[in-house]
Amino acid sequence: MNNRKREKLFTVCSIILFVLVGQFAKAQQIKGIVHELESSQKLPHVLVKNLRTNQTIETDNEGVFTIEGTINDLLTFTQAGYEVDTAFVYQEGIQRIYLVHDEKSILIDEVIVSRLTDSRLANEIERAKKEGQVTEASQNRGGMRISASRLFGRQSKQARKNLNLLITEQSNRKVDRIFTSQAIRAIVPVTDADLPLFREQFRPTLEFMQTASPEDVRIYVLDSYSKFKSK
Repeated sequence: MNNRKREKLFTVCSIILFVLVGQFAKAQQIKGIVHELESSQKLPHVLVKNLRTNQTIETDNEGVFTIEGTINDLLTFTQAGYEVDTAFVYQEGIQRIYLVHDEKSILIDEVIVSRLTDSRLANEIERAKKEGQVTEASQNRGGMRISASRLFGRQSKQARKNLNLLITEQSNRKVDRIFTSQAIRAIVPVTDADLPLFREQFRPTLEFMQTASPEDVRIYVLDSYSKFKSK
C-alpha cells in the first residue's frame, strides 16, 4: 500500500472515529426542561441530581438542564416550595419534568397524568387509593364498616375515578418500555410518521407483555401491522 492510500485510509478512519466519539459523547448526556405542573411555567434554579453519578446541576432561567447520564439513570429534582420528585430515564430525547407544589392536590385528567413522573404517578395512586376507600374502622363495635359518606361522597368518587386513570397510565408506561420503537422496527417497516399512531392503537396489554415469548411478540406485531396498513 503506497503512502497516498495510507493517508486516505487514515483520513477515513479518523473521520469515522470522530463521528463515533461525537455520538457517544452525545449519548452520555441527558437534556430536559422542568415545569410547574398545572401552569406549565418553566422553573429556573431547580437542583437536578443524577443518583448514579451524584453529579448535580441547576436548571437555567428557562428551566433547561443538561447533565451527564444515560438511559436507566435516576434523576431527582429539588426546588423550594415543591415536592421532591424522581424521574427514571427510559428513552432518548428531551425529558420534560413537571413539579408539584408541596401538599398541593392535583386535578387529575389525561393531560395531567401524562406529565407525571413515575415516582409522582406512584404517589398519586397511593393517595387515590386512600381517598377512595369506602370502609372505615368502627369505633363502637370494632372491625370495619362501609362508610356511606365515602361510598357516595364526591371526593371519594372522584378519587376512585382518578385511580382508574392513574393505573391505566402506569400500565401503559410499563408496556411502552418493552414495546419500544426499536423493537417494533426490528420486525416491521413502520415509518417515523406512522410509528406513534401504531404504538398507540396497538399497544398490547401489560399481562400479555409480561408472559409473551419473543415469538409471541413478533407474531403480535406482524398481525397488528397488517391490520394497521389495511385501514
